Amino acid sequence: MTSPQSQAAQHPAVTRPPLHDVAHLGHIELLTPKLCESLWFFVDVLGLTETCREGNSVYLRTWDDYEHHTVKLTADETSGIRRVGLRTSSQAALERRVAAIEEAGLGIGWKDGDPGIGPTYVFRDPDGHELELYWETEWYTPPDELKPSLKNQAQAYPGRGVCVRRLDHVNYLAQEVPPNGDFVRDVLGGRVTEQIMLDDGAISAQWLHFTNKGYDLVYTRDWTGSTGRLHHIAFAPDTHEDVLRAADICLDHGVFIETGPHKHAIQQTFFLYVYEPGGNRIELANPAARLVLAPDWRTITWTEAERAKGQAWGLKTIESFHTHGTPPVRS
Repeated sequence: MTSPQSQAAQHPAVTRPPLHDVAHLGHIELLTPKLCESLWFFVDVLGLTETCREGNSVYLRTWDDYEHHTVKLTADETSGIRRVGLRTSSQAALERRVAAIEEAGLGIGWKDGDPGIGPTYVFRDPDGHELELYWETEWYTPPDELKPSLKNQAQAYPGRGVCVRRLDHVNYLAQEVPPNGDFVRDVLGGRVTEQIMLDDGAISAQWLHFTNKGYDLVYTRDWTGSTGRLHHIAFAPDTHEDVLRAADICLDHGVFIETGPHKHAIQQTFFLYVYEPGGNRIELANPAARLVLAPDWRTITWTEAERAKGQAWGLKTIESFHTHGTPPVRS
């Protein structure tokens, strides 16, 4: 038997397991310049359920989310993501991560939570994206017409549109990837599962997770040199067939299909990418994230040549996948 020290020497890409102070990706606030059209997309095409409205925001939930809401859709002059919510594993975990964020100098401060959410700590990653941490949350109680037959299910299956089960991950665009990956690892307690390294040694993308899901947050280099933008958000339907059916549903409803269905090589996701009416890219993915059970997972590094081959199978990656992000870059 070799010692842990000798194992690490043999496999320098071995990384420590996630800290588990962050329990999971909780919710997102998405901006749209076309609130009514975007709301139609999320409710009628994806199958989310509206829970409440407040000001210029509508709160929506996927059918198997245990919390009050999954998406806060907010009217704005432009598109993009305003904030991502991460739930911690306890009050003590929340306090530990807040202390670490403040030590890193990226804290913004406490605020009252949105509907269904308790005290919330807002902060930024090194690229300027806003995130928030919270512990206290309201477990969803469905009205009579949405009560499920199975008591271990959050609400009845809506049978509307794609019927996505849950929010899966957020893919950020960033001016530089490594500072953000380091922040998620060292300050939030996550871990890099896969990454892309270019021929010059630069890291152009990293997939990071907090628990046993393969990834929760992704950082991809923004080739425009901008900061704080969004590449896409991803929802998980139940089956591969749901992704195929989603393509037909989007076709029938005039939703722009950017690419797919194909299979990614990285993370092995079967996917479809579409644009919601506000311009934000949405991914429908199954299996959305593979399970990573190894506590000594070895970060998978893809080379520039391997990445240039495109998807595992399907059509070649189209140019807009590397250039489109929200909000749009002003020329």
